[in-house]
Amino acid sequence: MKKKLLALLLAGVLVFSLAACSGSSDQPADENGDETSTEEQLKIGMVTDEGGVHDQSFNQSAWEGLQKAEEELGIKASYVESKQDGDFAPNFETMLEADNDLIWGIGFKLADAVLDAAKNNPDQRYAIVDHTYGDKTPENVVCVMFKQEQPSFLVGYIAAHMTEANNVGFVGGIEGDIIWAFDYGYQAGVQYAAKELGKEIKVQRQYAESFSDVAKGKAIAQQMYQQGADIVFHAAGDVGTGVIEAAKEQGKWAIGVDRDQNYLAPDNVLTSAMKRVDVGVFNVVKELVNGNFLGGQTITYGLADGGAVDIAPTSNKHVPQEILDKVEELKQKIINGELEVPYNEETYKAFVDSL
Repeated sequence: MKKKLLALLLAGVLVFSLAACSGSSDQPADENGDETSTEEQLKIGMVTDEGGVHDQSFNQSAWEGLQKAEEELGIKASYVESKQDGDFAPNFETMLEADNDLIWGIGFKLADAVLDAAKNNPDQRYAIVDHTYGDKTPENVVCVMFKQEQPSFLVGYIAAHMTEANNVGFVGGIEGDIIWAFDYGYQAGVQYAAKELGKEIKVQRQYAESFSDVAKGKAIAQQMYQQGADIVFHAAGDVGTGVIEAAKEQGKWAIGVDRDQNYLAPDNVLTSAMKRVDVGVFNVVKELVNGNFLGGQTITYGLADGGAVDIAPTSNKHVPQEILDKVEELKQKIINGELEVPYNEETYKAFVDSL
């Protein structure tokens, strides 16, 4: 009797063990240790530049795009942060080893690392923000670009109308095509409005050569305010957090970038030149989820593309409606091609000569 009972117990244990194994063998645990289904769930990862996902700006916007895709499209999102340029290549290896279906490089500084990774792993899909390889873009890479000069022009126009000192500033991160577009687009907006108003407005400019040095951003902005500026626009990632801190301490205006940054200093952020990296990231992921990878292409977003670039919705907190109405008219001129916004020194000089 005892032998028969023991046999029955062993058989029950064996059946239970087999059932447990068959139900969980292919289900990895999430960060909380809970099992998650991998059936048709795409894994999307991103590699940041040195600004990190909490830069209140560029990288954070990209991560918000992936978080939205995770919530609405059912993908599994992850990121790895870079502290310096030397981290880019190993970070892409980390994302590759994690079996991601798509790996993002966030920022033009990652262009070489993305290209090397794509060439070395032709079956792996990659995407990059703020860089294009043109007609040499590999079929396993999609590039996402923005016409950041367009919202920069609009906030420059606002700055020119709002300055009481006829002296404004611009703080850039690292010099190059992307930040030059912010810089010269902003200057063009200032000078366009100055011509309209019949006055001269000085634009102070300085680059931090960093996207992460908050203290340097603050020091540059403080100096600009001391030299007479009452509004400073930044396009500098987390460096811009320092610019906004300086504006708050000095009782001056700052203009944010990429995201609506009014929340950082509600009484001191006049407006923001929004460059919705989250929109670009989400749209590419949505296409992939629908079975369409846009490899070998460059997707460019401007004012005409449904809010991917624009001024911040909180602009009406501090900017009078009559100025915002003029901004809307300018937006339509840009969308219609009546007004071409400059994006580098050469096109800026030609633009100013045409005023």
